[in-house]
Amino acid sequence: MIDILLIALAMTLLYMSIANRLHTYLRILVLQGFILFGATYLTLTDVNTVNLLLIMLETIVFKAIAVPWFMNYIIKRNKISRSAEPYLPYFVSLLIVTIIIVLAIILSSSIKDANLDKTYFVVALSTMFTGLYLIVSRKKIITHVVGYLVIENGVFVLSLAVGNEMPMLVNLGIMLDIFASVLILGIFFNKIGDVIKNPDVDLLNTLRD
Repeated sequence: MIDILLIALAMTLLYMSIANRLHTYLRILVLQGFILFGATYLTLTDVNTVNLLLIMLETIVFKAIAVPWFMNYIIKRNKISRSAEPYLPYFVSLLIVTIIIVLAIILSSSIKDANLDKTYFVVALSTMFTGLYLIVSRKKIITHVVGYLVIENGVFVLSLAVGNEMPMLVNLGIMLDIFASVLILGIFFNKIGDVIKNPDVDLLNTLRD
């Protein structure tokens, strides 16, 4: 069952590469949050009940509900257009993400370590590099935040590989870090939204002190 969830997470990366609307990105983030919630429940079998509940609460509330809702608020608040506006055609993006997944599979196959769970490793690596690709291939600043959150989901999957030994403070630290980043970027959007409508990274070059 856990392998099915991880494969489903990898499939969301392919769908995200060809998504055209910002709300589609948010729905994918919600879906990834629920997938990680299920993966957490199935993976952390040896973690004590309190830690497990806190980790699952973080996953479902933060990843699947709070952050997507907050980003949706930012989009509506600043009246950002719905198009993601990629630099490259969607077919090229799909091809690049596919190559990323294939390279992750090849890399995991070349590592001879009995302690390495290759499914977790492939999905985590694919998720992190796909998030990085979204950051460099999309024009809008809001999609950069999405890419950053996808990278964080990849880090979370990687931590699940050793999940039964994962300290609670590490997860809480990740949650605090991402929450602070999204909050700061949200304030940033609220401030520049009144000056620059539909902001993208190219328009940041026009900003002055």
